[in-house]
Amino acid sequence: MNKKLKIGVVCYPTYGGSGVVATELGIALAKKGHHIHFISYKRPARLSIFSENIYLHEVTTVNYPLFEYLPYETSLASKMVEVVEREQLDILHVHYAIPHAAVAFMAKKILASRGKNIPVITTLHGTDITLVGKNAAFSPVVEFSINNSDGVTAVSEHLKKETQEKFGIKKEIKVIYNFIDFDRFRKVDKDHFKQAIAPNGEKIVAHVSNFRKVKRVDDVMRIFNEIYKSVPSRLLLIGDGPERNKLETFCTELECHEAVRFLGKQDAVEELLAISDLFLIPSENESFGLAALEAMACEVPVISSNVGGLPEVIQHGVNGFLENVGDIQAMAKHGINLLSNETLLDEFRVNAFKRANDFKLDEIVQQYEDYYCELINCGEKENTVEHSHLT
Repeated sequence: MNKKLKIGVVCYPTYGGSGVVATELGIALAKKGHHIHFISYKRPARLSIFSENIYLHEVTTVNYPLFEYLPYETSLASKMVEVVEREQLDILHVHYAIPHAAVAFMAKKILASRGKNIPVITTLHGTDITLVGKNAAFSPVVEFSINNSDGVTAVSEHLKKETQEKFGIKKEIKVIYNFIDFDRFRKVDKDHFKQAIAPNGEKIVAHVSNFRKVKRVDDVMRIFNEIYKSVPSRLLLIGDGPERNKLETFCTELECHEAVRFLGKQDAVEELLAISDLFLIPSENESFGLAALEAMACEVPVISSNVGGLPEVIQHGVNGFLENVGDIQAMAKHGINLLSNETLLDEFRVNAFKRANDFKLDEIVQQYEDYYCELINCGEKENTVEHSHLT
């Protein structure tokens, strides 16, 4: 692509997958010369670098006695309109359907009334469809917003299929997978760091999530407890969330409790993955499994549940293992076999890295660039047709 675009990126600023993907995509596009305007209520968690092509526009809400709940959606729509007009954006890319797609529709209509046509692309990430979106309080708006986006992408074939099954979707959904930045997520020599965590050469098992029930972090601990009985090992629990207090209490009941570390949210997740030997993700649902892919890029094999988009990333018996949700014994058995056999573990490490290479950042970013141009060109053609009718 020769043309450099002005792109509005609307996302949640949190550590969840949608915010991470939106931020990493924006950073990658900025490095290619595009001007990226993040629109969010605070700085996204992974937006830690300075770039002359990256701008942050924070959404502020008005605290007024009449409002029991602050009208964030209205403030967000106004901010979208303001940024599009002032910065002359070419396209709006909203991540996570609720409420961003609906708000973008409102902003688009306001802009159209002022003579500005801007394409809107909505990226579906998972729980905006599989969990929150199914709620009767949201589903009509989610369906309407998707159908009225100019372009729609999903992060896996599974999510695309689930969206089409659960909603009356007339709009074509394009699958663009999540991606890996190998400049960041890669195996590096961190022996001194690893020795501090596992001084006697113990194997390191890792898990990264937002500690919600759907992640089944208690299963992570049960699986590790079985592994610990057979293999000297340590468990790193990276992240935070609503289940953490309960999990810390549960941990004290397990034989392995002294080998478990709750590390909380970490910006440098890649440094912890780089010293890990095995990654566990026994989730009840995963639309893609970005955390698993990040581990594989660091040459860490993965044991996961066989749900959602995980089978699109993990190859059973090649770079990891897939088992039914809740099958702790089967997952633990695989873990013990891998960590007890260095030859097998090395083979799985190589295969994990090889598979991660199928999701290279540059290739995925190019797919988004091509889609942006397709939508912008379509919009320009529509405007040309409308003007020709007028004349």
